[in-house]
Amino acid sequence: MPFVDLQSDDDYASIHYITNTVFGNVGGFDPEKPTICILHPTFLDSSWLYSQFDDPRLDTDFNIIAFDMRVAGKSECRPSGRHDSWVDAADLAFCHQALALSPVHILAFECISVSCALRFAVLFPEMCLSLALCNIPPPTELMWIYTAYNEIIQTWCFAEDLEAFEHVAMECVTLAFGADTSPDLRDDLIAYWQTNLQPGRRTRILEQANIVMNRTPLPTQAYRHITQPVLIIHGDANESSPRKYAERMATELKAVLYTVKGGAGYLSIFPGTSSIVNQVYAKFVSRLPRARSDRTTPTRSVEERMRDALGTLELITGDSSLRTRDPMSSLSFCCLAEGVIRQQTDALVAYRKGQTLAFTPLGPYGRPVRRYSDRPRDDWFESNGKEASSYGGGGGGWTDRPLPLPRSEPIAPTEGRLRQGTVSPASVEKQVIRGSMAKVVSSPPTLHKLFS
Repeated sequence: MPFVDLQSDDDYASIHYITNTVFGNVGGFDPEKPTICILHPTFLDSSWLYSQFDDPRLDTDFNIIAFDMRVAGKSECRPSGRHDSWVDAADLAFCHQALALSPVHILAFECISVSCALRFAVLFPEMCLSLALCNIPPPTELMWIYTAYNEIIQTWCFAEDLEAFEHVAMECVTLAFGADTSPDLRDDLIAYWQTNLQPGRRTRILEQANIVMNRTPLPTQAYRHITQPVLIIHGDANESSPRKYAERMATELKAVLYTVKGGAGYLSIFPGTSSIVNQVYAKFVSRLPRARSDRTTPTRSVEERMRDALGTLELITGDSSLRTRDPMSSLSFCCLAEGVIRQQTDALVAYRKGQTLAFTPLGPYGRPVRRYSDRPRDDWFESNGKEASSYGGGGGGWTDRPLPLPRSEPIAPTEGRLRQGTVSPASVEKQVIRGSMAKVVSSPPTLHKLFS
């Protein structure tokens, strides 16, 4: 399998990637075609980009490459509390130079990928031909999403039986994809999470959640560094990323804004919306000057180029300590406050405790023991043989009617709550009460009470 190994004194990551070539590597790229780099959606990996790789409008006319971020898919890394979207952008730049890629068009899906793409374009403009950003997130997380994440992540990471894991996974499907997600897609998502993001890998879950929940806005002065053509595609029914933020960014970047009618989250996954996104994107790129994909011969060393990027980041953030950091480490690009780094590091240490002995939802052959749709339907909270609705209207909740999702503003960057890790070490030690009814009677208020 193709990997790019990134190694420095304080960091190690092995970044997995896929391409649309016969042998799955960049050696098979057609130099006559432009190259598209696709960044996968949050809490998924490059294997979920089949709608783009299998679409002849993209596969025929372009070379395509997609990387798994360092805590997703087949990539591996050393857990770190210094991981943010600037680090992801540095990872992408290291991989770009290691593979001697020509400048690429970036197609980014959802929160983490959009944040990475913007920062990559700021720090490494010569590597980026254009940006296509799907579903622009708020600059910081909405309060109701932040609260929901806080509870979901801990329940997910410390599930002690299959019923508990399936229940929280269903809540995740409803929160991210909506209550009307098809049963087949729902089953595939839950099976993927059982296999790749189970309690035994909870530090990876937490590290991804930290990037989302503790993100900070892109500095205003950074926007002037983005000179590439920009396309913004946004679903007008997206509850977690309201359209006003896409409109605001389109104004800042003088971008083309395309609204997908009825589109919600994860536009690249649903067959209907993914086809629309691919069509709009193919037309957008076809109108740009056609670029070749010849292997590049850099005139400067990787260390010199990354040191220049640290200098640009220093100008944007005003942090003079950046110039003293190791340019060969992606973690040197971290822009989190020291308090956030410390809290995230402490949380990772707490989550790592007992991780190897955590419950696994897989059978003896490393596969899910059942599909979610095949689970027994004798849960006490089900009504009239039909799955009850949760806070967003999906299965496994406490009411028979879908409840409207709340609306709130993003958390202010100065608020202490944003700066906290997703969980305190003390909360990890909380005793879990087994038994369905006992959980409801004895446990703290759960997600449904946030929206009742």
